[in-house]
Amino acid sequence: MLLLEKRHTRLKHQGLITAAIALGTALAAGAIVMAGYGANPFAAYAAMFKGALGSGFGLAEVVVKAIPLMLTGLAVALCATMLLWNIGCEGQFVMGGIGAAGAVMYLGPVLPQPLLLPAVILCGALCGALWALIPAYLRVWGNVSEILTTLLLNYVAIIAMEHLYFGPWRDPDGMGFPGTPLFPPTAMLPRFGDTRIHLGLIIALLLVVAFHYLLARSKWGFSVRIIGNGPKAAAYAGLNVSRQTLLVMAMSGALAGLAGMGEAAAIHYRLQEGFASGYGYDGIIVACLAALQPRLVPFCALLLGIFIVGGEQLATAMQLPSSISRILEGALLFGFLLSETICRYHIKWASKKTA
Repeated sequence: MLLLEKRHTRLKHQGLITAAIALGTALAAGAIVMAGYGANPFAAYAAMFKGALGSGFGLAEVVVKAIPLMLTGLAVALCATMLLWNIGCEGQFVMGGIGAAGAVMYLGPVLPQPLLLPAVILCGALCGALWALIPAYLRVWGNVSEILTTLLLNYVAIIAMEHLYFGPWRDPDGMGFPGTPLFPPTAMLPRFGDTRIHLGLIIALLLVVAFHYLLARSKWGFSVRIIGNGPKAAAYAGLNVSRQTLLVMAMSGALAGLAGMGEAAAIHYRLQEGFASGYGYDGIIVACLAALQPRLVPFCALLLGIFIVGGEQLATAMQLPSSISRILEGALLFGFLLSETICRYHIKWASKKTA
């Protein structure tokens, strides 16, 4: 039988080992699935990576996918640093989109046009933050698990969004298609060149840098890490754990809300079917792969972006289901967990008598 014995020293090149095991597991799992569909895995991977990285268009689309992944990954990593498990980034992402669309519909007619885009950005972040505060309050005052509440609130947010674009916010000029009215040009995030890369990239990178320094260098970041290492000890030392819980969850929700705002104001230009496409859940994978380090989040987001864009190329190039990219993402997370086990424990084989 297998025995796990805790390592007392850190492995040399542990980061590289973790990345190699996670990536190798994902590629092996993907190869098995592709072979199951009768495709040559080497040809399929070549088509996948050529589609994602072999052209300017593919590279630009990878960056487009990485923008919301950076923000949701950062949101999950921020909470997890304090031992808060925000599984609700998908719902906060949706609420960010609702906030952006609501700002266009209700503030657009009354605000000066130059102020509309800042209002859209602020409303997106605010709606995400307020949505995240619901499980935060339940955690602080009722000790309710934020894992359950954030997860359940995802479904509530999606139902609310569907109610809006199927009902009161439905575009009367939409030819019967469900969706809110198109955003005016003054409410759209600027794009760069002929690509779909938008201003959200700059916002996401600035936030990554800001949270890296806040968590690593500031007094506030120190207190967050102390609470994450031992909430009871932190409370005994005089730190206000409840206030930090509310603040961190609100900031996390605002980050996910900004991701949703960016998709609404720069990609779709409205709320419509397919808006909730799993970026919130993907953020969990990004945060885990980045080992909760904000500075590593952009690289892990780009890796997932490659898988998503490459998976879409498989459908057209080799008639394979694009959902293979989802399998790769899941295998990537499994590989990360496997590598964490290998790096933290000696794995030994022992007989039943020895055990």
